[in-house]
Amino acid sequence: MDSKVKEPLVSVVIPTYNRPEYLKQAIASAVNQTYQNIEIIVSDNCSPENPQAIIESFNDSRIRLWRHPKNIGMLPNQMHAFKMARGKYLASLHDDDMWNEDFVAKLVSTLEADPNLILAFCDQYIIDSDSKINHVETEKNTRGYKRDILTAGTHQSFTKIGLVDKSIPTAASCLIRNGLIDWDSIPQEVGGMWDLYLTYLCCISGHSVYYHPERLTRYRNHEQTDTMLSGSRNAIAKIRKAQSEIFCYKTFMEDSRLQEFHEYFKAKWLEAHTTLGIGLLRNKQVTDARPYLWQALKKQKLNFRTLVALTLSFTPQPLAHQLLGINRSA
Repeated sequence: MDSKVKEPLVSVVIPTYNRPEYLKQAIASAVNQTYQNIEIIVSDNCSPENPQAIIESFNDSRIRLWRHPKNIGMLPNQMHAFKMARGKYLASLHDDDMWNEDFVAKLVSTLEADPNLILAFCDQYIIDSDSKINHVETEKNTRGYKRDILTAGTHQSFTKIGLVDKSIPTAASCLIRNGLIDWDSIPQEVGGMWDLYLTYLCCISGHSVYYHPERLTRYRNHEQTDTMLSGSRNAIAKIRKAQSEIFCYKTFMEDSRLQEFHEYFKAKWLEAHTTLGIGLLRNKQVTDARPYLWQALKKQKLNFRTLVALTLSFTPQPLAHQLLGINRSA
């Protein structure tokens, strides 16, 4: 019997919207994996340009395309792709990211060796819009998420690693054992923070995780990334992210299994209130901003950032907009 038949199927899910050139590169990095027993699920969120031609250009029967007749939003598209997965293991590949050729092979062997593992993850490179590795940002990313000091191998208790240090790049650089996560249990309120919430579900699952310290994936920072946006688009991104953070950290705070980190989650919950307030101010929603800023101010020690934002909400708006750096024409 061919040894390939014995290899477990790995599902690669690629949710996409309106990034045809990057999508080609993402699919190519999946097609070119040294581990060949994969299915590649491209879930298109009604892009203006149908990616069918891109899919056909690979002439690879392992690729399946689902195209939504209307845009259903980022999170539903992501979850839909997960639910389509038939593999024993699955991984999410952003349509603007890429994998090294040995990413799947190295992580699937780890999962096969230990049935108690819910996922295996690795470190990542940071690349720019031209797919070039930014070595300075790569090192900064590794240190920022403490993967430089994280012990390689199995971690049985990983709440601090996953939810405090955020060392596990669930959305971009991990392989998950399929069937252990109920995708319907991820609520809509998590929005773009679905990866953090997924990490939370893994933390409370009773299973272990494995860290492979090699950089096997390439995460792209470019002009369409939320952190790279400016002006009113940045304000909207800030509002969206803060709302998701408030929901997630409230959930973590209320989970009795995570009480060891309750104060950390509370601090992040309040920080998100301030971030949301500032985002609303930048979006000229002053009345909506104040309750979040008051909440943050009342439930934490005096915070200069919160105090300044609340003061600006009572400042004449032309001056406040100038201090916040808001372009009136934005």
